[in-house]
Amino acid sequence: MSTSTTASVSTHILDTSIGRPADGVAVHLSARGGREADWQTLGGSATDADGRCNDLPALPEGTTHVRLDFAVEAYFEKKQADAQQDAPANRDSGAVFFPEVAITFAVKPGEHYHVPLLLNPFGYSVYRGS
Repeated sequence: MSTSTTASVSTHILDTSIGRPADGVAVHLSARGGREADWQTLGGSATDADGRCNDLPALPEGTTHVRLDFAVEAYFEKKQADAQQDAPANRDSGAVFFPEVAITFAVKPGEHYHVPLLLNPFGYSVYRGS
């Protein structure tokens, strides 16, 4: 929970190639207190069946920047393996184009930041949600 001295973060992932939440994606949270400060890894979680990751660790007091690292390679590899059971192999090499997605953003004390990731095999976008 956010207080007047800390910010809080949540996220979710929607796989826009299938119009469904991306479940089982590992998400790691890091923070720093200033542009020149070192990143501090705070921990992580994984998205649930609804693509949400609401149980990320709390941010330490003085956090000014946050980084969310999404490990999407395993998600796409599993999805690709499942799809190839039902259809002939596609012309791609099978390699995941974006194996990781890292989103860095600035935060202010007392604010909540919901950062959704819209994901597909060849692109992604992100925005500040509510």
